Amino acid sequence: MQMNRPSIAGFTLVELCAVLAVMAILATFATPSFLAWQTRDQVDARARSLFSTLTLARAESLRRGARITLCRIDGARHCLASGKSCDNGITDWSCGWALFVERDGVPALLRAEPAISSISIAGAATDLSFTPPAGQVIGGFRSFDLAPRGADSASNAAARRCIRLAAGGRPRMTAGSCGASA
Repeated sequence: MQMNRPSIAGFTLVELCAVLAVMAILATFATPSFLAWQTRDQVDARARSLFSTLTLARAESLRRGARITLCRIDGARHCLASGKSCDNGITDWSCGWALFVERDGVPALLRAEPAISSISIAGAATDLSFTPPAGQVIGGFRSFDLAPRGADSASNAAARRCIRLAAGGRPRMTAGSCGASA
């Protein structure tokens, strides 16, 4: 009588090494695409945040009948003077921004966004004021150009966003840089 041994299912060492090699090759080719997607997503999220803040500023100016001011802020949420750098030495809007309404001559905070230094936000050097009765922006047309910090515009064109602000206070967001034709 001969006993039949039960067969043990599994992978051989050679099969396991082959699968791991294929996975390593796929990961090597997928990493740059993943990093580019992550960068585009970060820029897009920051652009949507600025866009919603601009929309809120105009709406609050209309609703309250008061001047609403959007400015770059430092770590203590105080408005920065034009050209002054924030805590990390950056002079653009990536320092963060805040929305204030004047109540009895004293500014009251409506919304604040923290600094994100990995995204460059070039735009108006001065504060933006939205005034009643129509929510216009003092100073006319403005734009904000959002891009990954340190990236050249030619290689990362898909990651750039432009927010244009009309004199009437309405923002519009488009893909690409503000210098490109939209």
